[in-house]
Amino acid sequence: MNYRYMRVLVLFDLPTGTKAERKAAAQFRQFLIGDGFDMLQYSVYSRLCPNHDIAKKHLDRVVRNVPKDADGSIRVLMVTEHQFTTMFTVLGEKTVQEQQVKAEQLAFF
Repeated sequence: MNYRYMRVLVLFDLPTGTKAERKAAAQFRQFLIGDGFDMLQYSVYSRLCPNHDIAKKHLDRVVRNVPKDADGSIRVLMVTEHQFTTMFTVLGEKTVQEQQVKAEQLAFF
């Protein structure tokens, strides 16, 4: 198995106009956090995976957990860790998670 680290980015814009919509959006965020995603920006979550197969597994989990009857937009982008690290921060600072976790620090058993 090729261990080429991948990042799975979930970008979403879910409606929050009603109580039911807010609940569905909050449940989707909680799913992402529970599945190991870290908030990169509001409505942008990132997860580091050891290879493409594991990244695909998490993509499938996101698809299965899309809120029922939801409007809005949910997009998933899979990039290599190298591509992710070349991202420019134009305004603001890197998150604590971005500063602390790097692919070479991970150990898989």
